[in-house]
Parts: sequence; structure tokens; C-alpha cells
Amino acid sequence: MQSKTKLYLTLLLPVQIILIQILSLFPEVIERFYSNGLFVYISKALRYVFGWLPFSFGDILYCVLIIMLIRFLFKKVFKKRLFWKEVVLDIGATLSVVYACFHILWGMNYYRLPLHEILHIDDVYTEEELITVSEKFILRANSLHLQLESNDSLPIHIPYSKEEIFQKTVPAYDQLHQIFPVLQYHPKSIKTSILSLPLTYMGFSGYLNPITNEAQVNGLILNYKAPTTSCHEEAHQLGFAKENEANFIAALTTMNYDDIYFNYSGATFALKFCLNDLYLRNEEKAICLIEKLRPGIRRNYIEVNEFWESYENPLEPIFKSTYDSYLKANNQPDGMETYSYVVALLVNYYKTRL
Repeated sequence: MQSKTKLYLTLLLPVQIILIQILSLFPEVIERFYSNGLFVYISKALRYVFGWLPFSFGDILYCVLIIMLIRFLFKKVFKKRLFWKEVVLDIGATLSVVYACFHILWGMNYYRLPLHEILHIDDVYTEEELITVSEKFILRANSLHLQLESNDSLPIHIPYSKEEIFQKTVPAYDQLHQIFPVLQYHPKSIKTSILSLPLTYMGFSGYLNPITNEAQVNGLILNYKAPTTSCHEEAHQLGFAKENEANFIAALTTMNYDDIYFNYSGATFALKFCLNDLYLRNEEKAICLIEKLRPGIRRNYIEVNEFWESYENPLEPIFKSTYDSYLKANNQPDGMETYSYVVALLVNYYKTRL
């Protein structure tokens, strides 16, 4: 009986894949009935169930799954006499269940309408528009830095703990809700990952567990990056699965919140995307704009780079490459290199608002 169930589940896997590919052709349907329908209730329910826990249940779940995988390999694969049929059915049935849970609980959001269509803005921009918005971000970042630090050469250090930052993201999303009604973040379910050290060596600031809908933030990252990282992961929780869209929402949330440290983190975060994109288009102009930044802002950028460089290791490129492949398999053809779209959102949204 058990082997029959595993067989049916395994046979169901290709059916699921085909069904998802067909549904992905209808983003309006997914937007209306899943992202703004079923998922809203799933997301809230999971955040109510796991959000109150002081630890990350999702991290523990991953640890248990890794232990079970190791046990499976030693028990059924690393044996002199290998029963291929049994192994294939075990793997196939497991993948089928995981694939179904992933898409039902969160993954279908990869196929919703693009964010620029939801916001009714363009997804293309000129170099002139990019330069104009970059200059506006520079003025805002310099002004915020001046308000926080009279010495233009010192970086800004956010004086909040990670938990305090998590708490502040709730009213931050409440304020953004007035501009962007679908972004209402309640209840909260964001935590410092108990796997922060492995995450750092892998090169990640945080992640969303799609099964428990818990937002995980790397507890080792600099506090300067914590507001945008937290709001980024919460954007994923609210159904914006694509990295570039979550980056835009993180910038939008932090820059609109009534807290100058969040404003500074968000403005410099958005500016860096714009400057990186401009550097690829017009290196000379990008350098000229960078020179207009107060040295303390550049020092913040350098500190972030130095943090990640201190954890560089031979395995990091492998993890990044694996994640890049994951993104490409989930309707993000540019993988981790998604600057142009997040910059398109920033430029077209802010060219008339800054």
C-alpha cells in the first residue's frame, strides 16, 4: 500500500510541473485568485501559527530535513545492495510533496503580474532618467547623512538592535499601506535566523521559508543593512516572490517610514542599485556622481563590502550559483543579476516623486 502511494505521488510530479507551466501563462488569473486571494489567507494563517515563536521553526525544520536526508543516504543509497526502484520512489514521492507544498503555500507568486503593471508605471528608462533620479537620491542621501552626522567622513551606525528593527518594520509597512494598499503587514513573523553563520558563509543576508512563511534575517549582518533586508524578506512574505520586486518594496518601505535611520538605509540602498546600473552604462558619469556623495556614505558601502569579504570562502560561489539557477527556474531569467528591472521600478516611480 505504501509503495503504491509513493508511485502515485511520483507520477503526480510531472503532472504538477505541466500544470504549473500552463498556469504561468495566465498571470492575471494568478494575481486575482492566488496572490490577492488564496495566498492572503495562507500567508496570514502561517504567520499567526509561527510568528509568535521566539525562534525560527523553519530553521529547525531545515535542520531536521538535512538530518533525514543524511539518514536516507546512509540507509538506502550508500549500500552494497541498492534497491533502485525503492530509492527512486522515495525521492520521487518526496519531491512531489515538496513541489506541491512550495507552490500552494507561496511559490505561485513567481507567476503573478509584474510589479510595474500593478503600479501602472513603465519598465523601461533612459540613461538621462537614470542620471536624474540618481542625482535626486544623492541629494536625499547626503541630506540624511548630514542630519545624522555632522562629520561628513563618518559612516552611519544604526543604534537599534535587530529586534527593535523588526518591530519598526510593522508601522513602516502600515505607513506604506496608505500608498500601496496591498502591502499591509500583520501579523509579524520575522526572526533572526539560528543559521546566521552558515548563511553568512553562503553570502546571504536573509531568506524566506516558503513552507512556514517565516522571514529570516541573518543576525550577523551590519545594522545599517538590517532595515532594508527585513523589509525585503517581509515583501516576500506578502507575496512578492521576485528578488528585484522585493528590493524595490524594501526601498519604498524604508524611505517612506517616519524614521531617519530607516530613511538613510533605504535611500542609500536604492542609490547603490542606480549607481551600479549607471556604471555599466557610463562608467565616467557614474564615477562623477559617486564623487558627489559625502565620504561617510561611501564608508558605509565599504563597510558592507568588507563584511562580506571577511567571510569569503571557496563554497560561496557554489551556493550563489545554485541560488541563481533556482531564480532562473522560477520565472526570473536574469537570476541574481536583476539590477535593470529594480532600477526601472526605482527610476519610473521616483522620477516624479523625489
